[in-house]
Amino acid sequence: MQVDTVCRLCSSCCPITAHVEQGRIVAAKRKTSLPPDKAWLCPKLEASADIVYSPARLRHPLIRQADNSYLEASWDEALDLVASRLLQCRQQHGAETVAWLRGMAADWGAPWDYVNRLMNAFGSPNSIGNGSVCHVAREMAHNYTYGAMTIPQIQKSDCIVIWGKNDQHTNPPAYDAIMQARERGARLIVVDPVRTGLAAMADIWLQIKPAHDGPLAMAMIDQIIRCGWYDTEFVAQWTTGFEDLRQAAAFYRAEDIAEQLSLHPADIQAASQLYAQSETACIIDGNGLDMQFEVFDATRAVAMLRALSGNLDRAGGDLIPQPVKARNIQLKECLPKDRCPVTSDYPLFSTFHHNWGLHAQSCVVDAILEGKPYPINSLVVQSGNPAVTMTDSTRVNQALSQLDFLVVIDLFMTRTALHADVILPACSCFEKTQLNRAYLRHSLVVLQNQVVEPLHNSWPDWKIIFELGRRLGLKDEFPWKCVEEAIDYQLEPSGVTVAALREEPEGIRTAPLEHQKYREKGFATPSGKVEFASERLQKAGFSAVPFADGRFDNPISFAGQADDYPLIGISGARSSCFTHSQFHHVPMLRQQESCPTVDIHPNDAKNLDISNGDQVELTSPRGRITLTGRIDRDMKPGTVRIAWGWGENEPSANLNNLTDDYRRNPITGTPSNRSFMCRLRKLQRHP
Repeated sequence: MQVDTVCRLCSSCCPITAHVEQGRIVAAKRKTSLPPDKAWLCPKLEASADIVYSPARLRHPLIRQADNSYLEASWDEALDLVASRLLQCRQQHGAETVAWLRGMAADWGAPWDYVNRLMNAFGSPNSIGNGSVCHVAREMAHNYTYGAMTIPQIQKSDCIVIWGKNDQHTNPPAYDAIMQARERGARLIVVDPVRTGLAAMADIWLQIKPAHDGPLAMAMIDQIIRCGWYDTEFVAQWTTGFEDLRQAAAFYRAEDIAEQLSLHPADIQAASQLYAQSETACIIDGNGLDMQFEVFDATRAVAMLRALSGNLDRAGGDLIPQPVKARNIQLKECLPKDRCPVTSDYPLFSTFHHNWGLHAQSCVVDAILEGKPYPINSLVVQSGNPAVTMTDSTRVNQALSQLDFLVVIDLFMTRTALHADVILPACSCFEKTQLNRAYLRHSLVVLQNQVVEPLHNSWPDWKIIFELGRRLGLKDEFPWKCVEEAIDYQLEPSGVTVAALREEPEGIRTAPLEHQKYREKGFATPSGKVEFASERLQKAGFSAVPFADGRFDNPISFAGQADDYPLIGISGARSSCFTHSQFHHVPMLRQQESCPTVDIHPNDAKNLDISNGDQVELTSPRGRITLTGRIDRDMKPGTVRIAWGWGENEPSANLNNLTDDYRRNPITGTPSNRSFMCRLRKLQRHP
């Protein structure tokens, strides 16, 4: 039997066909328009059966005993205990001292709406995601510039700029589109400090110094304006603050700053001209801009390139999405008006979007350890592993150990779960039906359809949340008997139903594709135009224009200690075998990537007497880790790339033992944990 669904082993939301025999997944195949010999094969999807049927899966709810051992429990026992402890916390300390921290594993879809609904109805504002270091901080920058995060129209574009992203490994559908565009002659510009596969095929590769994306974008803006390559009609009619932007960009002339970016002025000029003078052009910005101290202004500057070039909301450019009409089910109106979240130091980030919610995740650790702005006593961690994946792991683990009560919802026992009082076993993406938020952004609804029955005694996330909500006294807020009822309720304004979606596995489009919608509706900004200068930011005490004062502060962590820590460490490529700290225990995937490595340019390796396979130690002011050295000519001299996500299986290789959470972006709370100064030494010669 074949079942159409959406894979959520990572965040790409790839449409797939699952092959099921006798109630078991035996294989899964991604849908692609490329011929088989050119289609990218996802290792995780190839290993889907191994993941789903892994012997390491959590099988039953677990409750910690007095001797710190875990005892299997029924769902009634576990949920009753969780509900009683959360209610007790609310009664003794206030509802706001209960927090819910979301990772990505269970999908940023309807489960995020269900969590917010539960927490808001319970009385706590503190349901918090990881968006300060992944996607949402960039989305805010798009939003403040032209009202929404754009969607690159890759297949119809004549010039594609890939900025801090490697879709060959992280987003197979986008990689398919890039390959199709290249076959018909589209030009390619890649901004990346590492020579990725996409950088190797680029017409222009800008091997930028890590974390210096903002000044590069400003240099390109300056070049485009000075040379008159911008769309004068669009700028005159549909933008505000052009003169302010021109003056700010003049501080970043390519000839003056290229050396500080580790680039050549001619390459910046050539990239600017190719992008601005192509008939159509789009920009794919990615996680390389996230986790950087300057993520907000750097992304704003990149966003402004779209408007300057006239490629905003046009075919082959960057589309302003047409969201699916859906009911906001988060019940934010239930919260007392004066109940502030622990993220109150970042009010613009917490309120820029009607249902994104809170994402300055480091504030959770502050609240636990320092009581800022008030203590967090109880925490639910859903489909995340903050003990490994959050910045400054030593501090995070200290916080987890100090909680009065911790609940973890996951498929597997994790480093975070080892701190938990109650562990609730969740289903994989193939064992549940749910609505994917990614498919609601732009007029297309696709159902993530259940493929097989939940394994062992695991439950889907929606069921865990619904049942916990009822035990917390929220029966009226969770009246649905099944997830299909909840999805139908949420989609009712669109007229789409689960039954209809199951008849249309490719999805249902709720509106025809439209371009240049701003000509009738304007942009979703206070001025109705693209805002090169933002009055909202200025009134809040921030610069109206990105990098307006010509500043060039080094955004890399520990930059002031470069004498002792002379190398720039960057977090490694997002592996196609793993998703963050997930799946490192799967033998089929470990055969492809067997150990955590650090990639070193041959010149640096020679200076440090390091050969392939040597055990090496990396140190930063925060801590030290041990990895296997790997010589890689694709690296930039003076920069080392550290394997990401291995701290779950190899604690001594946890990259976040090195990262810093002290300095954060003042708007989004984003720490500079993607790039930091470090030093390297050989420990043991490879046999």
